[in-house]
Amino acid sequence: MTPPFVKHSRTLAICTLLASLTSISFAQESQLKDHEQAPLDALERVTVTAQKRAGDLQKTPISISVLDAQDLENRHVQSLADLSDGAIPSLRVQRFFTRTSALVINMRGIGAMTDPNQPNRDQGVGIYIDGVYQGRAQGLGAALFDVERIEVAKGPQGTLFGRNTEGGAVSIITRKPSGEFGMNASAGVSSFGGYKGEGHIDLPAFHDVSLKIDALTSSRDGTVINPLIGESNFNSYDKRGLRLAARWTPSPEFSADYAYDNSHDGTTPSYLQLLTRGTQAMSPLAALQTDRAISANLGVPQQMSIGETNGNTLVLDWKLATNLELKSISSYRQLTQSQYDNAGTNPYTIFSPNAPTATFGRYSQANFWQSQSSEELQLIGSVPQVAFVAGAFYYREAVRDTAWTPNSLQWNGSATSYTVLVPPAPTSPFPDRASNAQTDSLAAYGQATWTPQVADGRAHLTLGGRYSEDRKQGELTQVNGALPVINAAAGPIVGVIPLDKTWKHFDPLAVLAYDVTPELGVYGRWSTGYKAGGANSRSYTYRVFDPESVSMTELGVKSEFLNRRARVNLAVFTGTVKDAQIDFNAMIVGSPRGTLETTNATGTGRTKGVEGDFSLLLSRGLTVTASYTYTDMTLPQAPNPFANNALTAVYATNTPAHAASLALDYNRDIAGAKLHAHVDGNYSGAYHSSSSDPTFTDTAFVVNGRVALGDIQLDAYGARLEVSLWSRNLLNEQHVSYKSYSAAMGYTGIFNEPRTYGLEANIRY
Repeated sequence: MTPPFVKHSRTLAICTLLASLTSISFAQESQLKDHEQAPLDALERVTVTAQKRAGDLQKTPISISVLDAQDLENRHVQSLADLSDGAIPSLRVQRFFTRTSALVINMRGIGAMTDPNQPNRDQGVGIYIDGVYQGRAQGLGAALFDVERIEVAKGPQGTLFGRNTEGGAVSIITRKPSGEFGMNASAGVSSFGGYKGEGHIDLPAFHDVSLKIDALTSSRDGTVINPLIGESNFNSYDKRGLRLAARWTPSPEFSADYAYDNSHDGTTPSYLQLLTRGTQAMSPLAALQTDRAISANLGVPQQMSIGETNGNTLVLDWKLATNLELKSISSYRQLTQSQYDNAGTNPYTIFSPNAPTATFGRYSQANFWQSQSSEELQLIGSVPQVAFVAGAFYYREAVRDTAWTPNSLQWNGSATSYTVLVPPAPTSPFPDRASNAQTDSLAAYGQATWTPQVADGRAHLTLGGRYSEDRKQGELTQVNGALPVINAAAGPIVGVIPLDKTWKHFDPLAVLAYDVTPELGVYGRWSTGYKAGGANSRSYTYRVFDPESVSMTELGVKSEFLNRRARVNLAVFTGTVKDAQIDFNAMIVGSPRGTLETTNATGTGRTKGVEGDFSLLLSRGLTVTASYTYTDMTLPQAPNPFANNALTAVYATNTPAHAASLALDYNRDIAGAKLHAHVDGNYSGAYHSSSSDPTFTDTAFVVNGRVALGDIQLDAYGARLEVSLWSRNLLNEQHVSYKSYSAAMGYTGIFNEPRTYGLEANIRY
């Protein structure tokens, strides 16, 4: 098969020409302004491990964005949820509806799903922490430990990362024990009653063993008031965690890294607002709230949803020879997640004159349990002209969930007031819904890069592939508080609905790269990826859906100029999506809850776009960085099970056509201390919140800022103090980040967070 990028040589030539012209114009400007002057400081080199070995970002033929520890601090990023403002425009992070305990993540229009709360359904963007795949959307909102950098590899990563990385992969790398004594401690206070404490201690090496301890706590009250006294406000959090890491290095040829982590992530739901009225009769208390609300219309019973995660990771690294390395990554992780969601009560205050004292206030209560174990072996090496990676991967996961939706409130006769029901009024026996699932995944992969002795070794050809096999088993054991009922042709059948399916897939890779100069490289990349099939636990029939697959071509330019004071990386991509997994939601007559069905779209979806990352050192201590993404994603029609499987138009979710981020950083020495100032602005166009709803959200522009005075000497032993003032959404901009419409209810939506700010102090030894 001829890789598709061969057909796009004209586009590649244009990209190369643009980069060359840009380089020339900047060089000429530099000669005019800096003639006979010493060059200014250069941009720092960026190291990435997207190819399973450490390498220069500029020499890695793939579109990658990196946030290092300073970037995360500047933006006050405490968890992956804080990247929802668009720090990396092509990475789209969204909370699951009103619930903030699960994150929906996609790239290039691929990977997002309406409901990640499914034991037998997977994400389309792989999240890795120190090489360990994170199997569930739950737990991703937990606070991040001492992070060295976050690498975002865009497009299918089907070869080296593999499982469910059709949209891309997010690799989080934490700091390892150094073997030297050191301490890094921070404390701070913030708006909405927030506080934060964080400590990292490195202990001196003892008998070739180095230890590191990370501990953190971060809490904040809600940003929207719950009028019911004694109940939690909306959009609050309480995060804390502990991580212990040990490194054993008995010889230069061997190392063993063990880590244990334990996290507590408490959250309350985001507040859902009524933006316009629909045709349904509503209580007089159902006031429109077209701006970001300070207080909810109705007070409701509300408690924190609690996520508890813990895990063990062991990484063994042998240097078998000068150019041969064997690595083993073993892991076992567990999580439990409770979910209490009463945020939808406020807009859904429907009142029926025929039932003037009806109960209402659907209090969704869901629980989620997961355990996963994984083992990956990697053989990394090189021989003359060839660098290679080969590996094997095994993953096992067990998940179960339950759900219950009692009513928590009751109207008076005129719907002008209500009472709280304690306990809530059950609409069906507990649990209303229950299911379990088990996944076994096996994979073998290999990738090799050949650099022939022609053209001074500037040409590089990479070929690779990965074979994957996923087996999914599961059961739907409860629907509406009872055993499921299947309306078969011979009559209703009552009993547990099983699932036992196996899918196999092969994902090839081909990359052709060429170093035009030491500072300018071009590449063409063709890769595929897929997302495993499964069954939807919200479905009344546990309907099975098939895997979704992606094939994508990427052409890129990576360049540096002005004595490495400027950096421009560009990528254009085009791809196809087959058997896209699409959600359809509906209320069932006579049922206390809705149902969700997942089907595979017919035909082929398409995605195409442009990505650019730019950095420029304007002068010593002053740097500007910018990123831009254009994405055009279209999906084919999908059979709607609630309309006799009629083909229905569907929409790519959480995918704005245009997104951009611009940041300015300034550093200056002042009287023995260091001043650092940072400001960033992040733009996102409108997008669809649901694959079956054509409604668009608002456009958004969020500004963040931070000013710090650091390196203040405290004693003669090296202690340094830094004091900082930060703000997220500095201009208090407001936009609807989730929006939906129905004729009965009208428009409802969730607004972004208001301005938050805080003061922090940090001490380092």
